[in-house]
Amino acid sequence: MTRRKLLSPEERQALLGIPDDEASLIRHYTLSPQDRLQAEVRRRSHNQLGYAVQLCLMRYPGRILGVDESPPAAMVAYVAEQLEVDPGVFALYSRRYHTRFDHSRRLTQYLGVRTATREDRRAALIAAINAAMATDQGLPIATAVVNAFRERGALLLPVGALEMIGIAGRAIARQRAEAALLEGLSADQLDNLDALLTVDPAIQQTRFSWLHTAPDAPGADNLIGLMDRLAFVRSIAIDPQRRERIHPDRWIQIVREGDAAPAWLVADFNAKRRRATLVAQLITLGERLTDEAITMFNKLIGRLFARANTRRKQRYADTRQETTKVLRLFRDTLRALVVANDTGRNAIDVLDDEIGWHRLLEAKPGVEAMVQDADPDPLVLAAERYGPVRKYAARFLEMFTFHSSRRHDPLLAAIGTLKSLDAARRRTLPEQVPVGHLTAQARKLIFADPKPDRRLYEIATLAALRDRLRSGDIWVEGSRSFRPMDEQLMPKPAFAALKAADELGLGVQGDAVAYLSEARQTLDFSLKRLAYRARNGKLEGVRLETGQLVVTPLPGDVPAAAEELKWELGDMYPLVEVPDLLTEVHAWTGFADQFTHIRTQESPGNIPAMLAGVLADATNLGAKRMAAASKGISAREIAWKRIFHTRPETYKLAQACITDRHSQHPHALLWGDGSTASSDGQFFQASDRAGPRSDINLHYGSEPGSKFYSHLSDQYGYFSILPISATESEAPYVLDGLFDHETALDIQEHFTDTGGASDHVFGLFALTGRRFAPRLRNLKDRKLHTFEKPETYPALQEHIGVPINTSLIMEYWDDLLHLAASIQTRTVAPSTILKRLAASRNPSQLARALRELGRLERTLFMIEWYSDPALRRRCQAGLNKGEAAHKLKRAVFFHERGEVRDRSFESQAFRASGLNLVVSAIVHWNTVYLGRAVDHLRRQGRIIRPEVLKHVSPLSWEHINLTGTYAWGEQPSLVDGFRPLRLPQPLARAA
Repeated sequence: MTRRKLLSPEERQALLGIPDDEASLIRHYTLSPQDRLQAEVRRRSHNQLGYAVQLCLMRYPGRILGVDESPPAAMVAYVAEQLEVDPGVFALYSRRYHTRFDHSRRLTQYLGVRTATREDRRAALIAAINAAMATDQGLPIATAVVNAFRERGALLLPVGALEMIGIAGRAIARQRAEAALLEGLSADQLDNLDALLTVDPAIQQTRFSWLHTAPDAPGADNLIGLMDRLAFVRSIAIDPQRRERIHPDRWIQIVREGDAAPAWLVADFNAKRRRATLVAQLITLGERLTDEAITMFNKLIGRLFARANTRRKQRYADTRQETTKVLRLFRDTLRALVVANDTGRNAIDVLDDEIGWHRLLEAKPGVEAMVQDADPDPLVLAAERYGPVRKYAARFLEMFTFHSSRRHDPLLAAIGTLKSLDAARRRTLPEQVPVGHLTAQARKLIFADPKPDRRLYEIATLAALRDRLRSGDIWVEGSRSFRPMDEQLMPKPAFAALKAADELGLGVQGDAVAYLSEARQTLDFSLKRLAYRARNGKLEGVRLETGQLVVTPLPGDVPAAAEELKWELGDMYPLVEVPDLLTEVHAWTGFADQFTHIRTQESPGNIPAMLAGVLADATNLGAKRMAAASKGISAREIAWKRIFHTRPETYKLAQACITDRHSQHPHALLWGDGSTASSDGQFFQASDRAGPRSDINLHYGSEPGSKFYSHLSDQYGYFSILPISATESEAPYVLDGLFDHETALDIQEHFTDTGGASDHVFGLFALTGRRFAPRLRNLKDRKLHTFEKPETYPALQEHIGVPINTSLIMEYWDDLLHLAASIQTRTVAPSTILKRLAASRNPSQLARALRELGRLERTLFMIEWYSDPALRRRCQAGLNKGEAAHKLKRAVFFHERGEVRDRSFESQAFRASGLNLVVSAIVHWNTVYLGRAVDHLRRQGRIIRPEVLKHVSPLSWEHINLTGTYAWGEQPSLVDGFRPLRLPQPLARAA
């Protein structure tokens, strides 16, 4: 069996290697006069140099020269230069073992160091344990071991021994964490934990698997199933506070291992590890099931009212014919009354002669019924489906404990009333019930009769609960997603300390007065300049018509030569199979090594199997079918990599590996400097299997599906992707991708279309120090907001809306900074906050303050959009890149007709991440060969201007075989490490 390693070769070199760069040589290996004197007293030059080299190594990295070890030539030359000897003589010194040993003994006395003792090893082990309490990563553990030896003045052990100490410390830290989680559990609880891994005859599977396969499609029975599982978890009575006994990072690691391991593998763990894993799983499952149940409840109530509105529209359509008949009768009645008035005859006689009095009497009941049902309230229509709601409503209210941010909240009182009625099995409402949470229209409907309508009251209360849960006004005990906003932000003492030290790192001043004063001056000047230019026709592509600014679409700036060059260069790409492409990109970037083992943190040993798993995600093929379509790769190997190596964080690291290398390629600099990016959602239809879990957005048709929302740099480098519901607004997720990635990109300006824009997003972009530049639809209908009255800018008066509420911004300035700092430090995802702020029908003061700030920033942006055609071109170019890349994604994601067949967003996230990764590999591979093709043409004497070449994108895939049987590990024929270009016949002969 291969010995387990703590460090990768790169980490080992960084921590314990001998540096050879100029800065490190000067820092670590500059000899003092006393050092040179110590070396120069040796009799021969090779001994002088060897003695000095050993002296340097004992100082840094702090070890003796190894047997037959040859330090880097640069290091030896640097030391030799200081001694004025020939560096070549070191070869003679390295062969003299006894001399080296004698020198090392003398140097320990001179430097005041010693060889490591048993106590030093013990101290290093303790340091490793302390470091491993927080992480399984090898580098911080090994660093702690090395520092322990250095602090005690002991020379470092060989690297293998250091790694063994680190591995032992990590194992002990794991054991201590497991023991801490299990301490105090009763014998019955331990037995219940073990029983989770045995097959339960009642459900024909283990309870562990049953808990992990909770239904996710919204439905009454599925919600009941979620609550059954939650009740089972609660019955084992594991205190969630046990997680506080160990370091948060160690807790996350134990949870990850449990999430990845199936029941049969957990059963193979030793007793402590198995039970600790189950404890962690039960605690997290309690929170996860709580969140999933509440989310499903929200969807069911939302769907209830959506279908009520649909039935409302359908009733209009169904009664169209009857309505037409009544309108015709009304028209004829009006005509008869006009005749009676003109002729002076009795109106009743005319009506009887022209229409027939009996017809009017016969129509009366139908007209009254139509009037009564003309505009049914959605609440009444929703109550028609009370039966399915009743299946889960009572249990849902009983299952969870709700808390409110408001004192004496009438909604909580109403929930208590419904719970007491259900407990007493009473069907009617008491005379006095809480109504403060109801709208005036709902109250009118509920109390229309002397006896209040219990169905309407319960449905209205559940609808109010849904709205308050989504906005965060109501939170749930034991939930992670539905908890108070303050608990999701960074702790207030930490924020206060950062603000006091002026280390928030935000894009605005800490003082609201200073910010608003500067913004007032900037806005006033910009509006006056815009008004002047508009009046005098000095705005390029913008004209003033009847008080309205009208933007003319910019003409395309892609030269005709670029299209011809694109096809010429595309024909020069080598033909390649997608497995070979991924293998080559891995050889250039090492991205597959980032898929480290969940426990050992080691890189995958079988790279082809790892790449096959990634391709299975990207092409929507799945692991089993990928194994069947691959030569030399089994389904077990792919599944093993999927279980233990594929995680959201490893996908992010692999993505960063390709994107960072791509951004450094000289040809990528033609497209941009990596400081701007765009984001957009791409819709994928759901298969029959995933359809019940997905939502329908009529913008994309009548079929359900999901959107993959991705972020793309100006260099065509993807750096983030996540699946979202087809019906969700894209705006909350714009900032997520800018913070949730591991690349070195520093995005300063971001482009989206209208779907990604809102005033809240504008406000958060400004607070976090980034520039938001969306392409807004119906720009002329959007108002500008100012500090002054609209009359101050007469030429723009039609565009100016309500003034900015500066007092609200100033009052909640600290809260806005706290919110932005929490996002900047990745304490909370921006989408979590933005969805809450936008969900409430009665926005909080914080939401209103952020909206006012966003209005100010949006106004400044709109002024610049009108004034600066370069901004409009830049935004359009950025969005065009993303839309063009969608075609490549669609081509890669082709199996199963390109339909999403995963029901959970977690599984969809793997598909999306694999798709992003493979598309990024294709883009980088194309960029490399695009650069080689251009170099070839230039060597042939072609003049290719950069302003033409920058319009040639790396998004073609005609030369890549994405289908068929996948052969892994085949050696291609390379010339100087690259595939030969496909050249036209005359060029090939010339080459």
